[in-house]
Amino acid sequence: MRDEAINLGRKLATFAQHWSPRVVAEMNNYQFKLVKMQGEFVWHSHEDTDEVFLVLHGEMEIGFRDRGVTVREGEMYVIPRGVEHITRASAECHALIIEPRGVVNTGDTGGELTAANDVWA
Repeated sequence: MRDEAINLGRKLATFAQHWSPRVVAEMNNYQFKLVKMQGEFVWHSHEDTDEVFLVLHGEMEIGFRDRGVTVREGEMYVIPRGVEHITRASAECHALIIEPRGVVNTGDTGGELTAANDVWA
């Protein structure tokens, strides 16, 4: 058990890479990951789990094949399991992702933006 709260701002300051989530905490089998986003990610889905984005700074768009949802600072969005999506941010955006341990950020799509799992900030 920790003796102090986790400061998300300090954790975000420990890395600069975009699209490279960093774990800051775990609860049961879920990980809380910080991510910095800018530009466009890749189309992908997560067949076995929902995915939560909570925007801490800036704003992002979650694109679906038929629409897009803008998520602003202080807002969150739950992407249902199996739904193909893409994330975008025209300016740097910081978000907290909540998902089960072991989820690959690019789903089954793979590619150069696939980040290593279980990298802690």
